[in-house]
Amino acid sequence: KSPRHGEWIKIPSDNGRVVNAFIVSPEIKEKATSVIVIHEIFGLTDWVRLVGDKLAEAGFVAICPDLLSGTGPNGGGTESFESGDEVRRAIQNLDSTQITTDLKAVMKYLRELPSTTDKVAIGGFCWGGGQSFRFATNEDTLAGAFVFYGSPPRAEDISKIKCPVYGFYGENDNRINSTIEATQEAAKAAGITYQPVIYSGVGHAFLRRGMDDGASDVEKTATQQAWERFVKLLKAL
Repeated sequence: KSPRHGEWIKIPSDNGRVVNAFIVSPEIKEKATSVIVIHEIFGLTDWVRLVGDKLAEAGFVAICPDLLSGTGPNGGGTESFESGDEVRRAIQNLDSTQITTDLKAVMKYLRELPSTTDKVAIGGFCWGGGQSFRFATNEDTLAGAFVFYGSPPRAEDISKIKCPVYGFYGENDNRINSTIEATQEAAKAAGITYQPVIYSGVGHAFLRRGMDDGASDVEKTATQQAWERFVKLLKAL
């Protein structure tokens, strides 16, 4: 139902790989900043594409790559697996070097579009949040990394980051939140901008839950606050 232009595209990566991705363009008159949206451990779902559409509504070119491209049955991606468990297992078995290579190919594609600036940010959710944080240790030209309740990279790798990192965390998510203090210390020692915010009364995956029709008022409030911060920070890059 979106009035914005969204389409499926195929992006060549190294070693003959092809990354299937969904891209959405804003309705604006100037060139736009791009945002790579990294999916959860559930793969490239309709919800992730909805996030891409909302970013386009806010004025950004948003691209949602399927990092399971070519790894499923008959060379398919997320859509080719028969169950959510199969998707999760496949994602956990992905090679980090392959992920980095695919994301660099996506960045190259975005920068070559006539409708974009050279400014590319990355944001992800859960597993994708961790991958966004990790990719920032492997890519010097990122404008910013946005980590939604994702795990941090190794402390010794944080010094490799060249862009600001912004964290979004739910209060009731100690599995992830227990890593924040050490990450802050590592970022401070390395002179890296890392700004985590913990949102009250919600747990892991609160942004997705807060966008559901049946979300509680607390979840809706946290989601609205996090989204407004996300867009404000993207516009300030």
